[in-house]
Amino acid sequence: MTIAAFSVLFIINKMNYQTQTVTDFVNLLDYNNNIIFNMTADEVSAAVISGDASRVRQIEGQFAIVEKVGREVFMARSIGRPMRYFLAKQVAGPLLIVAERIDEIYDYLKSKGLHSQFHPSYTRMVPAHFVVRLEIVGCPDPNPIYTRYFEPKRNALTNDLDQIGKMYMEALAAECRKWLLSIPADEPVGVLFSGGIDSGSVFLVLHHLMLNMGMSPQRLKAFTLSVNGGPDAEQAHSFLDQLGMSLYLEVIDVPKSAVDYKEAIKVIEDYKPLDLESATMALALCNQIRKLYPEWKYLADGDGGDENLKDYPIAANTELTIRSVLNNVMLYQEGWGVDKIKHSLTYSGGQSRGHVRSYAPGRKLGFRGFSPYALPNVIEVAEGIPFIQLTDWNEEALYALKGEIVRRGIKALTGMDMPVFEKRRFQLGAASENTFRQLFPHGEFAYRTYFHSLYASQPGN
Repeated sequence: MTIAAFSVLFIINKMNYQTQTVTDFVNLLDYNNNIIFNMTADEVSAAVISGDASRVRQIEGQFAIVEKVGREVFMARSIGRPMRYFLAKQVAGPLLIVAERIDEIYDYLKSKGLHSQFHPSYTRMVPAHFVVRLEIVGCPDPNPIYTRYFEPKRNALTNDLDQIGKMYMEALAAECRKWLLSIPADEPVGVLFSGGIDSGSVFLVLHHLMLNMGMSPQRLKAFTLSVNGGPDAEQAHSFLDQLGMSLYLEVIDVPKSAVDYKEAIKVIEDYKPLDLESATMALALCNQIRKLYPEWKYLADGDGGDENLKDYPIAANTELTIRSVLNNVMLYQEGWGVDKIKHSLTYSGGQSRGHVRSYAPGRKLGFRGFSPYALPNVIEVAEGIPFIQLTDWNEEALYALKGEIVRRGIKALTGMDMPVFEKRRFQLGAASENTFRQLFPHGEFAYRTYFHSLYASQPGN
């Protein structure tokens, strides 16, 4: 063979390699973990494959879906379910793996002898509220194309707090009603309950709906975590006592020895302190519920309520000001956005990243979790609130807004006067301040170090 002929053959082979489509596609997602209220599986798949944002927006519930058509792969998820992907190299062509978790991807690669290519930071999180399209044609890997499917209109509501509260709680109730109808009539329903605004309102809405729908409210229980006598137990008692509903409360007492942040790091596969601390407590709570009730399946929570009504202390995050919080759409739900430098490809941003703190502990223990505040139909109402007009850029006014809106909404929906207590993070209410300091190291370094140690033999370390 002449040098010229060899050169031509090399170029042709190189072109063929670079235009290879995905020859291996592995979907490790368990679609049984989806909670979809209004479509069949085929209808959901067709919506995602279409790439049409308006069709994907019509999917109601918590979901993570991936579909492959030819050389194109379409992925879409809501906040309520995580989804990751990883592209491995093979002689025969690229291998795309899609899963909920980092360790699921790693284990599959290991089974194929491809794990030497792996590092956790090489995985990619599908951001919530986008259709992600990959056209895999070999090497080099192409960038994904993001198409937003959820884009709520801002400032769509008036400044009437009674009307805002009513619409917000009606949206929450509509999603909770769909969920209750999807559950077998003989199954008990639990709420991870602190007596705070979010878990309290979810509990009261579920109770109200059960009565109105002819369901037995005896199926309902409020589970409150107490680690060595944490303050949430007293708050939960006070909340339900004021409403004459204390019979629904079950305080779950766990010893300090049952709270293990290292185990939580393995479960959520993340190291951000606030999310990890919350997940550690959620894991302890779910673990004890499972021991007490081996057959219990359905748990609801109030995760997402703080994000929706922007109820986080701005001063605690040096990157934020009240103007950045109020001027950026869904900042707490999505972070800075997929087109921004600060966006993490490995973890996404905001609650799109952080919701694993609620989802993963429940899934680990065999529960089917439901977070109605994190659903688009509820977020849409919240984003329509004219926050700037109502607060005039005042932080204290912003923090007071959530309690007023939810309290008024619960009153309009149920007729009950919901108690409103001062905000306290779940992890800080589950244990006393002294106990909390003994359970968790200070800062992110220890968490990040332990997480990285789980894959210390992989490239990049």
